Amino acid sequence: MRLISEETLQALRERFPKGTRVELIKMDDPQAPPIGTKGTVISVDDIGTIHVAWDCGGSLGVAYGEDVCRVIQQEDFV
Repeated sequence: MRLISEETLQALRERFPKGTRVELIKMDDPQAPPIGTKGTVISVDDIGTIHVAWDCGGSLGVAYGEDVCRVIQQEDFV
């Protein structure tokens, strides 16, 4: 398990608050949704995992320091 500083954890929680829409960029897990899958942030836990309700029905978390997702900006919906 990777340790995360309080400052980094706070920054993650500010960047990915509950309800934020995200897109998966990279996840090295056989159960991962396809790259490009979009979802909605549920929470960020104490080790920095971003828990996401993926639009495809899954809920696999984005692990801090291993996986990558990006915030979908409002203009991405237009």
